[in-house]
Amino acid sequence: MTDTIRELGVRPSGHVLPSAAHIGRVHLQVSELAASLAFYTRVLGFRVHSEHDRTVALGPQHGAPLVVLHERRGARPVPRRGRIGLYHYAILLPDRAALGRFVAHIADAGVSVGSADHLVSEALYLSDPDGLGIEVYADRPRSAWKTNGREIAMATEPLDLRALIRAADGQRWDGLPTGTTVGHVHFHVQTLEAAQAFYHRALGFDIVVWSYPGALFFSAGGYHHHVGTNTWAGEAPLDGPDDARLLEWELVLPAKDDIAAAVENVRAAGYDVRPDGDAHLITDSSGITVRLTNEKENS
Repeated sequence: MTDTIRELGVRPSGHVLPSAAHIGRVHLQVSELAASLAFYTRVLGFRVHSEHDRTVALGPQHGAPLVVLHERRGARPVPRRGRIGLYHYAILLPDRAALGRFVAHIADAGVSVGSADHLVSEALYLSDPDGLGIEVYADRPRSAWKTNGREIAMATEPLDLRALIRAADGQRWDGLPTGTTVGHVHFHVQTLEAAQAFYHRALGFDIVVWSYPGALFFSAGGYHHHVGTNTWAGEAPLDGPDDARLLEWELVLPAKDDIAAAVENVRAAGYDVRPDGDAHLITDSSGITVRLTNEKENS
């Protein structure tokens, strides 16, 4: 990471998250564990890391869990118009060749997907059996990212799927490769003003993209975004306890001191913080819960 990249965006006037902050696990409530497991293992290529009491942790074959599924039998699927809450979480593959292998795999499996070239990344979009949104993507090198002044340039353009498949060089998809992470999370929110108050002023993310209609993107360390927010769901209801939904997402900070600083700032901004062991849970005004944790707790 260069100083030039770090100077992009709008920094908070107070507390700023450390550059090493990143997304940890996402916890999802699903209606039927068997159906979800079939999708996450056969389509996405996850491996089961642990299973206990209707809860399953999934990740690459080598590496830490990334997604935790919690079964609530009969949970209501996400409606077509969406709900306030999760828009999608995003699985970041380590390179373009891996994304090319995934494109070929999805085509062979006959799975319906959307796609987009975002300039900073190339992405596929699909939904799990409950309608929870998922992005699978690969980043372009940071040296290739463009800017508009201090704003990172992003767009939604057609994706060259054939070029991606060629990048796989004939290699077949064999599940999520080593180095796969959750790159970002993206939410339907009630207002962008409230999202900016929480993610920028309280948590300490930089604002890095603000030209998308109805959206704001936030990051630490000059990334194109760790958190996306939008108002595209309009006046849709908030996720409820009986819905298929995001239960929480993890924001992983390098050390306990970083968590303490973030917690102090969040409390000063007027948000409730609920300790949970060495971690802390905070819920924004759209009902979205983040778990502040550190590298040790997340390992």
